[in-house]
Amino acid sequence: MGKTNPGNFFEDFAPGQQIVHATPRTLTEGDAALYTALYGSRFAVQSSASFAMAIGYPEAPLDDLLVFHVVFGKTVPDISLNAVANLGYARGRMGVPVYPGDTLRALSRVIGVKENSNGKTGVVYVNSVGLNQNDEVVVDFIRWVMVQKRDPAHPAPEPEIPDLPDRVAPEDLYLPEGLDPRGYDPELAGSAHFWEDYAVGERIDHGDGMTIEEAEHMMATRLWQNTAKVHFNQYEQAKGRFGRRLVYGGHVISLARALSFNGLGNAFRVAAINAGSHCNPTFAGDTIHAWSEVLERADLPADEGFGALRLRTIATKDRSCADFPYRDEQGHIRPEVVLDLDYWVVMPKAEGK
Repeated sequence: MGKTNPGNFFEDFAPGQQIVHATPRTLTEGDAALYTALYGSRFAVQSSASFAMAIGYPEAPLDDLLVFHVVFGKTVPDISLNAVANLGYARGRMGVPVYPGDTLRALSRVIGVKENSNGKTGVVYVNSVGLNQNDEVVVDFIRWVMVQKRDPAHPAPEPEIPDLPDRVAPEDLYLPEGLDPRGYDPELAGSAHFWEDYAVGERIDHGDGMTIEEAEHMMATRLWQNTAKVHFNQYEQAKGRFGRRLVYGGHVISLARALSFNGLGNAFRVAAINAGSHCNPTFAGDTIHAWSEVLERADLPADEGFGALRLRTIATKDRSCADFPYRDEQGHIRPEVVLDLDYWVVMPKAEGK
């Protein structure tokens, strides 16, 4: 019996299957520094301990997407080591804040499977949960991934596709206890625009662009301990469909989030990921731009002077977003669109100041 892990193939998954993922990870201030180095995120709560403490945090929390990436990375060796592509996300909820010194681990449950018509691949749906050292949930999300079959002749399983919500309900969003908007300084935060200043249907071109370097996306993927083959092995990927390594989709999500600071500087917390898809592949050398649309505004259940905005952020490669690109005249997603992300953010209200 071999001692190495070849990863799970499509026929290894069954609905109800429970998976405990290896390698708990203790996060440090070094992780926060590397996250800033990779993406340039400027949100004040995650950048400044004194700013975070002024609104009720005990110290600066780690970036919500950093937490997502770490937990996602834990799942890769068991879920998507043999993936063709990560297809989408749903019902992703951020839980308690994570601070330097916290240790995260991950669990997953298979909630659906469906073989593709080509008989060579299938789609696996999983619900993954990240926990801290106190068994508190830090993130809980669903994703679905296209996985290769080990044996194309293996009989197809009975398809089981989960019923996925189109969004996380506002009453299910988690706001850390004890936050007080009266200590929120918009001048230090870099934006004078509060929750009330955004209207449903409003579109924001985030203006800036950021080019992905080969070393950066490789470093980021290693930082998350994401072992997916398509991101690492140029020797093998040179023989594949694209002839080169793919950039981890989460890398693009974090770039788009960092770019969104220009226009959404007070959106200090990602509270949920409602849905998301990586529309086209991204490679080193591509320059990422982004724009956002406000889909919904909502009060939070324990309204302490904060509100939630539901955003749709579209990221493009090698195209600016001044004209808000998405679909062409025939209704097809444009080839330069690489990300379509629907998510909730938390912002202070002007009336709570």
